[in-house]
Amino acid sequence: MIISPASLRRTAASLAFVVCAAGASAAPAPTPPQMGFNNWNSTHCRDEFNEQMIRGIADKFISLGLRDAGYRYVNIDDCWANWQRGKDGKLQANPKRFPSGIKALAQYIHQHGLKFGLYSSAGTSTCEPLQENRGFPGGLGHEKADAATFASWDVDYLKYDNCNNQKVPALKRYTAMAEALRSTGRPIFFSVCEWGENKPWLWAGKPPVDAGSWRTTGDISDSYASMLKNFKQNVVLDRYATPGHYNDPDMLEVGNGGMTDVEYRSHFSLWSIMAAPLLIGTDLRTIKPDALEILLNKDVIAVDQDPLGVQGKQVRDADGIHVIVKPLKDGSRAVAVFNEGDAPHDVAVSATEIGLKAGGNYTVRDLWAHTQANGDGTLKMSLQPHATAMYRISNH
Repeated sequence: MIISPASLRRTAASLAFVVCAAGASAAPAPTPPQMGFNNWNSTHCRDEFNEQMIRGIADKFISLGLRDAGYRYVNIDDCWANWQRGKDGKLQANPKRFPSGIKALAQYIHQHGLKFGLYSSAGTSTCEPLQENRGFPGGLGHEKADAATFASWDVDYLKYDNCNNQKVPALKRYTAMAEALRSTGRPIFFSVCEWGENKPWLWAGKPPVDAGSWRTTGDISDSYASMLKNFKQNVVLDRYATPGHYNDPDMLEVGNGGMTDVEYRSHFSLWSIMAAPLLIGTDLRTIKPDALEILLNKDVIAVDQDPLGVQGKQVRDADGIHVIVKPLKDGSRAVAVFNEGDAPHDVAVSATEIGLKAGGNYTVRDLWAHTQANGDGTLKMSLQPHATAMYRISNH
């Protein structure tokens, strides 16, 4: 029996270190990829980025059902800090943007049953352009003091960027902050944001950094071309991801308006089958229903969050068609079939290509139609340009 999308329509937080660098998990078992929100893709450094906005985002996690779907982290990015350190050398919050202070914001987010993330850079200043010959202070040379400050503010997550690094070796810089964070005694998710420049997949997930995740790409932008580029750079690195330590092709653009809903579904599907972090990058206070529906697809989220913690492996990359297969803890397989091209494409995928026994009897669930049928595991479909079909195949 051949299973097609048409016939299917007729008839599935914790603490760790991430490298933009990530760190060692405090939990006894490996954690799944992080899920949450980061403001950068929607606000950058504009005036609207402030404590009122972030509190509103935390409220939306509850009212929109995102916390119930597994999203846990509310992370703030560059521009949160004051232009200079205090007289004691400690970081300070920008008094205009965050007049109540960072600790108060963290407490508000924790009261919602969520976790709070902060941003810094492994350099003398962060990535935002300089103002009056000064940038926001970075962590290079201040790792112990800054880590102690983050812990005192009840921070749960640190995204650690790569700007103004003074050509100090990446391993040295990220090790210094990883060790400083661990020394606080507070479990803080360490996200290495090194852009893949020094091949962090080779070192970030091992001691002494022992990261939970690491960026494998440059910054994503809200365009199909950018999403496709980051996907292609990340998908071939599957062998370097291990449970609790994940490749990160950057944050989600779903809902920001630069792609079609078909492209956003591909974005979300591909990140999920690659066991990538799912960090929402759109303003949840104004999100449209179609974008929210994508972000709340629990069948697709379950693939990303599967406890086995394996990144999907690309088994086909030919004629603009990509087939990625991800083993799941219950013995089933998730399969994504992606048409990167600008024209419709008829696609057939055999059971053996997926890694199944030919002639078997399987249940095939369409993760976007939310329907299922029985068959031999073979897939046939007609894909729109830039579209992705996604399935979960299990023994009948």
